[in-house]
Amino acid sequence: MIDLKLLRENPDVVRDSQRTRGEDPSLVDQLLTADEARRSSIAAADGARAEQKAHGKKVGQASPDERPALLEAAGALKQAVKDAEEAEKTAAAEVERLQRLLSNVVEEGTPAGGEDDFVEIERVGEIPTFDFEPKDHLELGESLGLLDMERGAKVSGARFYFLTGYGALLQLGMLQLAAQKATANGFTMMVPPVLVRPEIMQGTGFLGAHADEVYKLDADDLYLVGTSEVALAGYHQGEILDLSDGPKRYCGWSSCFRREAGSHGKDTRGIIRVHQFDKVEMFSWCRPEEAHAEHKRLLGFEKEMLEAMGLPYRVIDIAGGDLGSSAARKYDCEAWVPTQGTYRELTSTSNCTTFQARRLGVRYRDDEGRTQTAATLNGTLATTRWLVAILENHQQADGSVVVPEALRPFVGKDVLEPIR
Repeated sequence: MIDLKLLRENPDVVRDSQRTRGEDPSLVDQLLTADEARRSSIAAADGARAEQKAHGKKVGQASPDERPALLEAAGALKQAVKDAEEAEKTAAAEVERLQRLLSNVVEEGTPAGGEDDFVEIERVGEIPTFDFEPKDHLELGESLGLLDMERGAKVSGARFYFLTGYGALLQLGMLQLAAQKATANGFTMMVPPVLVRPEIMQGTGFLGAHADEVYKLDADDLYLVGTSEVALAGYHQGEILDLSDGPKRYCGWSSCFRREAGSHGKDTRGIIRVHQFDKVEMFSWCRPEEAHAEHKRLLGFEKEMLEAMGLPYRVIDIAGGDLGSSAARKYDCEAWVPTQGTYRELTSTSNCTTFQARRLGVRYRDDEGRTQTAATLNGTLATTRWLVAILENHQQADGSVVVPEALRPFVGKDVLEPIR
């Protein structure tokens, strides 16, 4: 949720943020009106309770003749307090309802527009040229014995798959390398739950516009996570953190699940857009004034991992209309996919400022000992989709694929050769 203090003091900033996202700026005025009504209801309830308390003293001091009339008035005051408290409760609920409709306030400099309005920041690495017709990742994966989509569909349905043999080792090696990098840079490795309660999923902002992407187990009232960010954000729900020594950094390794609703016909071939995948995700808690620098730090780790894979990539600044509701700024790293002749997203890192922590009730003590809302950030360090770019960029004319040097200790081979 956005900060009501920011809303009151800088409503134009929030309106501009809504416009950058392509969302309704009138929500700002609705929330301001509701917030004023809530504060008025608090004052009214406080006044009613004070009047009731003062009247109670009169009853205690009254003579027997005065007491009946005063007791009758006390009953009316009791009802008035009850009505005022109910009005206060209703007003507070309306503020929370509207507050949850407003997305996070975008960071200054975020591009306006939608999915195609990103700003390219940099390109790294050389796009490979082939003197043969390159194969796509699915053809390579099947010929090398790395991937079995047919049996994945037989067992679980469309967009499921088996990683087999060296395909499994490639993924495990990539994720292990990511875990080692995270640990070496001060992150605490975590294997978090992949099922979370509704308040955790709601708190991270994943039950808004994209709720249809989330798998829900109705019988248990639990959700399958689409990223370990969700469980890591919920880890400190309702706590006061000690951030005196700097940010708290976690790294989650988990399977992730997405329904991919509304994506029928898009990227249905291979493992670009699937229902289940594995991911290593960085997650940081920090003071709000540290969030911008922490965001750049997470992006730097992502770039280092992509370079270790030997992949040509670009970094883009995502436009406001393509941000999730929780993110104030997001950078994607997109790797070159030769058979598609374009860059495709492999990593995202988002600065969620205080939006998630405010919903989850996570605070820290500032230098004066006062509690303040913490900031959260997240970033992908490796995931299944990376195999697409690794296979396609490192393929050779004979159908083999050169294993990135950083993964060879995990895979046990320098080159993967066709088995059929």
